[in-house]
Amino acid sequence: MSDPLPRLRALCMSLPEVTEKLSHGEPTWFVRKVFVMYANHHHDDVLGFWCAAPPGAQEALVGERPDRFFRPPYVGHRGWLGVRLDVPDPDWDEIAEIVTDAYRQVAPRKLVALLD
Repeated sequence: MSDPLPRLRALCMSLPEVTEKLSHGEPTWFVRKVFVMYANHHHDDVLGFWCAAPPGAQEALVGERPDRFFRPPYVGHRGWLGVRLDVPDPDWDEIAEIVTDAYRQVAPRKLVALLD
């Protein structure tokens, strides 16, 4: 399996006014506030990322596909979604949609409008 970080980084950085900083030792993407955090075995055996999610998305995705999605520690109670990247053939089109949805949850309206 190739390192998914460059691909995830490219998705996040392609969105308007995104910055990347290390947070808790992991690459983290901000649009004023955090919207995606890389999780390279961060307190567990999962390689993936945690992200802001629309209301109800965490419950739906974890319920439908617990092999790919999970409730992340620390931020899961706020509805954030955990996405596994250590699975065979991650669906990068779906991951791009999830990253964009996370951005939409956090970004100011004027930046979200640039996506439409």
